[in-house]
Amino acid sequence: MFYEPARNDHGLALNPFKSLVVPRPIGWITTLSPAGIVNLAPFSFYNAFADEPPIVGFAPGGRKPDRPVKDSRANAEASGEFVVNMATFDLRQAMNATSATLPQGVDEMARAGLEPAPSRLVRPPRVAAAPVALECRYLKTVGLPSLDPEEPNCIVLGQVVGIHISEALIRDGRVDITLARPIARLGYSLYTTVETTFAMRRPD
Repeated sequence: MFYEPARNDHGLALNPFKSLVVPRPIGWITTLSPAGIVNLAPFSFYNAFADEPPIVGFAPGGRKPDRPVKDSRANAEASGEFVVNMATFDLRQAMNATSATLPQGVDEMARAGLEPAPSRLVRPPRVAAAPVALECRYLKTVGLPSLDPEEPNCIVLGQVVGIHISEALIRDGRVDITLARPIARLGYSLYTTVETTFAMRRPD
């Protein structure tokens, strides 16, 4: 089959695009509001974009019913900081709970029953139970095209200035990510976990 996204003429019950760019890692983003209230939200449009220095970004597309942009974006821009927590299979229900649309000023971390842990170099807290957390300094917001001017698209970029890794993941001097069982987003309401790996060396 072939279809044009602008025409949405795929003929299927649901748009298949997000089932094709997979798996997408989940950026579980902690920010602080100007009033100091914790915001925690997951984004499946998230990834690493550079290594030296390490740079990550998340795409908080759309808006909230009562405000023009999502809180994670607004808080990161206002405070200049955010934290990316690793969502794992054990934390899947809590991660999903923090995706709910809630009134501004609600502490999603507390509402999901998660304990905060202090960061070292930024003010937003980490999710204590997350085995990996990336402390980030906000760099910039890159605007993207949108089919609806009321639903802005963008990428929020941050430089990773501090990294927390659970000692339980380190084996023989390397991180064994399968021990964390990170979850990733597929299409529709489907997720997957990283539990197996294989190695290939690049040609010289």
